[in-house]
Parts: sequence; structure tokens; C-alpha cells
Amino acid sequence: MKQELTDLELIQNVLTGETSQYALLVKRHQRFVFTLALRFAKNREDAEEIAQDCFIKAYKALGTFKQTAKFSTWLYTITYTTAMTFLRKKRLDTSSISDEDTFLQLENHTSAFNANIYEQQNSHAFLNEAITHLMPDDAAIITMFYKGEQSLEEIGVALNMEPNTIKVKLHRARLRLKEKLQFLLKDEVKELL
Repeated sequence: MKQELTDLELIQNVLTGETSQYALLVKRHQRFVFTLALRFAKNREDAEEIAQDCFIKAYKALGTFKQTAKFSTWLYTITYTTAMTFLRKKRLDTSSISDEDTFLQLENHTSAFNANIYEQQNSHAFLNEAITHLMPDDAAIITMFYKGEQSLEEIGVALNMEPNTIKVKLHRARLRLKEKLQFLLKDEVKELL
């Protein structure tokens, strides 16, 4: 039985000329990079573009990877900065949830969401819906911590923040996520939490 190569072994292979090995790195990390990009972009097309840009940037900068952190942390840092740059270029409005227009938009999404609530049995669908209503930074931290299983230190490196700052932001993001779940699911949230 052949043992799977580590990220570091794959990187070394790519740097020594086996460029086709980069596809294995992409395959290994593409789902999470896309998920993180989607937390910022809010739509599939933009998230795909961000994810593709991330992997291109990572490939071009692979020789600068210092191995002081995990490859995934380094890649998520690239994802974060690429997403932020993309959002600035698109000039997306990231107003707070208390903004009246955003609230009305959220109400419209909620109506459509409630129409399909009986069809959705998976609690992950509820959580993902609530996460899409969070601010991009909150969504990224929640996603990196729970789905990416990144430590506070790793998230801090990726977002260029102190681990204690990430801890506070994660706590606040959880509270906001709970509010979104309560708003979306009303009584059902008690079963999830």
C-alpha cells in the first residue's frame, strides 16, 4: 500500500521540477479554499474566481514558502488576502446586519429559506445559511476554526492577527452566528444549540 505524500513532500517535488504534483496539492485543499472564498464572495462564480487566483498565486510563490507554518495556513493567508483584494475591486457593501436595507434583504432570504425548511433535514444546511449572513471576517474565522480545524494561532497567522484577538473575534462571531440562527430558525435553533 503506497503512503500518501505530505504537503511538504509534494512542494519539494514541485520545486524540483515535478510540476504535475501541484495538482495533488490543489485537489487536497481546493474544497476548503473554495469554502473560505465563498464566505467572502457570497456567490459561487466569484468564489471560484478567487479560489483559482489563490492557487495560481500560491504556485507562483511556492519557492517563498518558508515552512514555519503549515502549508494550509500559508494557503489560507493567500486566500484571505486574495478575497479582500477581490472585494475591494468589486466594492461590495459589507454593511452591518442592523442596516435597514440589509435587514430587508435578509428577510427576503429568510422567507425563501422558510419555504424550503421542511425539505432540509441536515443541520449543516442551517449553519451554512446562517454563516452566509455573517460579515466576511466572522464567516472566515468560523469556517477556518470549525471546518478547516485551524488553531487560533494558525488563524492568527493567516489573518495577520494575534491569537488572543482571534479568540475574541471567534467568541463574538459565535454570538452573531447564534443570532442569525435564531432569526432564521426561530424555535428550531434550540434543537441545534
